[in-house]
Amino acid sequence: MLSDIEIAQAAEVEDISTIASRLGIPSDDLVPYGHDKAKVDLAALENPSNTQGKLVLVTAMSPTPAGEGKTTTTIGLADALNRRGHKTVVALREPSLGPVFGIKGGAAGGGYAQVVPMEDINLHFTGDFHAIGAANNLLAAMIDNHIKQGNELGIDPRRITWHRCVDMNDRQLRHVVDGLGGIANGVPREDSYDITVASEVMAVLCLATSIRDLKERLGRIVIGYTYDRRPVTCAQIKAEGAMCALLKDALKPNLVQTLEHTPAFVHGGPFANIAHGCNSVMATRMALHYGDIAVTEAGFGADLGAEKFCDIKCRMSGLAPDACVVVATIRSLKYNGGVAKDELNAENLEALSQGLPNLLRHVSNMQDVFGLPTVVAINRFPSDTEEEIALVRAECAKLGVNVALSEVWAKGGEGGLELADEIVRLLNTTPAHFSCSYPTDTPIKEAIEIVAQRVYHAEGVDFTPAAQRQMRQLEQDGFGALPVCIAKTQYSFTDDQKRLGAPEDFRITVRDVHVAAGAGFVVALTGAIMTMPGLPRHPAAENIDVDDQGRITGLF
Repeated sequence: MLSDIEIAQAAEVEDISTIASRLGIPSDDLVPYGHDKAKVDLAALENPSNTQGKLVLVTAMSPTPAGEGKTTTTIGLADALNRRGHKTVVALREPSLGPVFGIKGGAAGGGYAQVVPMEDINLHFTGDFHAIGAANNLLAAMIDNHIKQGNELGIDPRRITWHRCVDMNDRQLRHVVDGLGGIANGVPREDSYDITVASEVMAVLCLATSIRDLKERLGRIVIGYTYDRRPVTCAQIKAEGAMCALLKDALKPNLVQTLEHTPAFVHGGPFANIAHGCNSVMATRMALHYGDIAVTEAGFGADLGAEKFCDIKCRMSGLAPDACVVVATIRSLKYNGGVAKDELNAENLEALSQGLPNLLRHVSNMQDVFGLPTVVAINRFPSDTEEEIALVRAECAKLGVNVALSEVWAKGGEGGLELADEIVRLLNTTPAHFSCSYPTDTPIKEAIEIVAQRVYHAEGVDFTPAAQRQMRQLEQDGFGALPVCIAKTQYSFTDDQKRLGAPEDFRITVRDVHVAAGAGFVVALTGAIMTMPGLPRHPAAENIDVDDQGRITGLF
């Protein structure tokens, strides 16, 4: 059996200009990066001959070590829709080097449902993440230089909220002291690093709609507070112009293709557990502009990525999904039902019944909270039995939701035809009644409580004294009615990653609240969530190599 990377390396890839031409993207708006990938100028959205397509959101049950295959399903669904004659474009996030070299591995799909060039997408790609990291760290350098050069703004070094970043899982950098070595080396202070995908610059890039909007958002970033506790912005540091210069090309969406030559915009990559978890607004708009159907995904489970897709990205951009896919596996459902990872291949209807409430809660949320016509996609494994599949169908039917089997990993678009047909049926027969989970301008505390209760199904929220002080400060500073981006473990509806299934009788604890004014939301940290992951005992990097001919191996 070929590995994912071997399948990708054996693929016959069309020239990216051919993919763009088939979409109708003017050649003047294409900026090739070699023959198999390109950036697309934002002017391509001004093509008057194109109309808005239908938007399909792919999300999933809570992730488990057994795997769900959300990205693989997203890609395979787009391929299947094209096989059915629907002009379809896929829009995905770019993978972070942290998971690639950490525990998760590559994130370009799998099997015969991948985007290519797989190695480039998983590694440096077109340099977007490097540009984001450089812009982030330029601002950090200018903050410390401002303090070193006399601190005209009166910035309190103890209240600097802007962190440096690196796109790697490196727990050693979570808490550091810098500026050591004497007066020539700056002012000593405590500092910290985030992973690049958690940087506010990443969120800003993914939500910006033009270079002007990008620059204005960068200027609004709050970097810290003065000695008398007034917020200081990036514009006051005078860094937004230089940051925008670093990011102007990164703002352009990247165009690649699937193994079946379906056009794919792969752009931006915020994590959904610690950021808003969606690809860029511009990439999604281009997919809608040039396709009759655009298929996109949101990170991790529907309680994280899909909630933020709806409550943040759609609220800010005016986008609205027309249908939703919730991806699950029989294996993951049994894992949620208490089965050990090495025993998931055996039929276990009792454990499946115990794990099904996790899926059903996500499905109910997408239907009842966000108003989206929904289908469940079972990413089928050879070990799945007919009795297990029948049980999932029966339970989903109680919610009025159909189940479609997906075998895109093994069969590509052909394995997604059942799912594609159900999506087309929903698009043609079941109108969406999309709404956010809370109204615009809802106060911070109330918005957090609504998401916790309506989406997580918590009894309520406990705010630490520090979080309560921070919310009062944000309200005084004029940030009291921004949307909320709740950072929470992806493995559970609760803030305790060990509580699987669909827990009841729990509360969420918010320990920290801070503003991402450039992105336009407030971040609430819950439980033990961190913005800089660490590597596992045996990171994926141990298995990645390159031979004498430059051929990469081990990248899944």
